[in-house]
Amino acid sequence: KVILEFIGVLGYAAASVKFIETSDNKAIIAINREALNKVRASFAAAKEKIKVIKVSGTLAGLRRK
Repeated sequence: KVILEFIGVLGYAAASVKFIETSDNKAIIAINREALNKVRASFAAAKEKIKVIKVSGTLAGLRRK
């Protein structure tokens, strides 16, 4: 919802947001790499505290500590 409000319908479609995994207070999303800055800006502008913990090119790289 936050991404949609900030960058609009066309921006959301261009970002190709896909929810891969969600838990109580965390989510793994896949987006178009070119839209990364816009998605980060959406999270920063949100009233809720949304924090990007890690960005990776692959799911395996994301799950590594």
